[in-house]
Amino acid sequence: MKFLISVLILLLGVKASAACTLAVTINEAISASTFDYLERAEKHALDSKCDSILVRMNTPGGSLQSTRMIVEKMLASSVPYLCLITPSGGHAGSAGAIILQACHVNGGLNATNVGAATPILGTGEKMPDDLRNKMINDTVSWLEGITKLRGRSQKFSKEIVTEAKALSSEEAQKIGALDILATNETEFLDKSQGKKVLLGEAKEIEVQVGDLQEFTPDLRYRVLSFVADPEFAYLLFMGSLGLLYVEITHPGLIAPGVIGGLGLILSMVAFHKLDVMWGGLVLIILGIAFLVAELFLPSFGILGVGGLVAVFMGSLFLFDPAAGYQLPLSLIITVVLVLGAFFLGIGYLALSTVRLKRKDWDDDLQRNEGRVVSVEQNGHGGQIQIMGEIWKFVSEDSLEVNDLVHVTARQGLTLNVKKKNKRST
Repeated sequence: MKFLISVLILLLGVKASAACTLAVTINEAISASTFDYLERAEKHALDSKCDSILVRMNTPGGSLQSTRMIVEKMLASSVPYLCLITPSGGHAGSAGAIILQACHVNGGLNATNVGAATPILGTGEKMPDDLRNKMINDTVSWLEGITKLRGRSQKFSKEIVTEAKALSSEEAQKIGALDILATNETEFLDKSQGKKVLLGEAKEIEVQVGDLQEFTPDLRYRVLSFVADPEFAYLLFMGSLGLLYVEITHPGLIAPGVIGGLGLILSMVAFHKLDVMWGGLVLIILGIAFLVAELFLPSFGILGVGGLVAVFMGSLFLFDPAAGYQLPLSLIITVVLVLGAFFLGIGYLALSTVRLKRKDWDDDLQRNEGRVVSVEQNGHGGQIQIMGEIWKFVSEDSLEVNDLVHVTARQGLTLNVKKKNKRST
């Protein structure tokens, strides 16, 4: 019996100590979606007690602001990042080259390259010289600090910014800009195993590589990647402001206001002015407001559709593993459909009630007589008093003040009337 217990304890101990490595893949421009993706991946790695994070990288560059946030997260991480330029033929350009220098262990496959990190405007246009010098000097000093911390080539880190220098991974490994040159991913991981790296500012550990656990990009990442592209985010922001201006100057159009409101929030998330989770909360609140407004405003469903879209996207952004829980997509879709059905039902009942009241009101108008209080258009138009209210009227009869009339039909706020009898005295 004691032997069985010992074996069980040993097996549990081996299982508990088994290493794992979380694997993520970056194949697009660096943006707010990349930062959110890596942030959630790191939290998932900690929750799963993984010993390292593998970042497969093949990117042309991207947002400098997002890059700074990613670098800060890597430098403060309690889990080592192992970054590999892959596949063969891929590259880590611009922002990707900077992120690569912040990784605890970096490397590239044969026939890959790294570099060309000179800051440029998001539109690709040339910067004014003063602004360009300022950004280059700031980026150089920042990157030199990173490479010094990681013990890599500071000369290379300067030249990729000031001269847009790019090297093959083979050459970058020779000059100390890359730690490992490998023929495949498995070789890179094998060479990373046991390397001593610095976590934070003082803690030195040996890298542990285990079984790979894939952290694949989800719908949240794909939606954020679509809106967070720098050029698209700029156009989305300016377009949203234009639509809101149209709504303000032409109140009642509704569609420009709905689309502009949604676009403005999404662009704020793309610009890092709103955290993704806070952006999700704002979208949900805005969506509920649109759905409620749909009950009171004649928007022909525009507010309702906009509200459901806002709730759906807000739900994608609001919950994630970094917050301790992630909503299943099936649950989000179910909630959106239930909300849509609920507000559609309420709207139908409200419309039916209004129509019923309108019908009763029309019947009451036709059962009561009115008295002409003013005339125009040779007596074929004017105002009458009926049921204690003043209404506009039109009539085929030529009427005079104090004539009694009865209502034959209603067109909005105008009544069709006929003369009931001779003028009263």
